[in-house]
Amino acid sequence: MPIYAYKCGSCGHAKDVLQKISDPLLTVCPACGAEAFSKQITAAGFQLKGSGWYATDFRGGSTSAPAPATESAPKEASCAGCPAAASASPAAAS
Repeated sequence: MPIYAYKCGSCGHAKDVLQKISDPLLTVCPACGAEAFSKQITAAGFQLKGSGWYATDFRGGSTSAPAPATESAPKEASCAGCPAAASASPAAAS
């Protein structure tokens, strides 16, 4: 069951309450009895640990990913009919 944080808008009383998700929201402040008790938004209170989690897998150091493939073909145009290939070819210079 999750723990919800409540705070009274009237007197400022704060309380953490263990409730089911399906339980109705609390509205009456246990300290002053005002109808100003509301649920607060809080940060999650857990951290994933152990191998296989994102937080530990990509922290730094060596990686197990393969190196990117390098291009073995020369950086020349492969199409003989292309204007770039005609201007770059040695035969076009003579």
